[in-house]
Amino acid sequence: QVQLVESGGGLVQPGGSLRLSCAASGSIFSIDHMSWYRQTPGKGRELVAAVPSGGIPNYADSVKGRFTISRDNTQNTVSLQMNSLKPEDTAVYYCNAVVITRSRVSHYVSTTYWGQGTQVTVSS
Repeated sequence: QVQLVESGGGLVQPGGSLRLSCAASGSIFSIDHMSWYRQTPGKGRELVAAVPSGGIPNYADSVKGRFTISRDNTQNTVSLQMNSLKPEDTAVYYCNAVVITRSRVSHYVSTTYWGQGTQVTVSS
């Protein structure tokens, strides 16, 4: 009943910029943590950036100073602004969100959802 849809991936030259967006839809009461992960064929999925609701963003060392995560709680969206992109940033990027849903009797359930992934390729 909850879906995360990513957009904004593509091909960009080194030093360029991309902005990824993720929109959550469905039966959502609220969203706690939202984050971006990335995965390459040769390694597992790694955390790129995360931000709790109303909290301080956290970034992987490899992207600090270049990437910025932001969220709009009124629209249930999270974005990742990626600047000064490097070939090493090439990966499939996944949106992640901890979503709180509410039942008709006012009971709450916390569930982690993943987007389908969007390809980011940095190459000259």
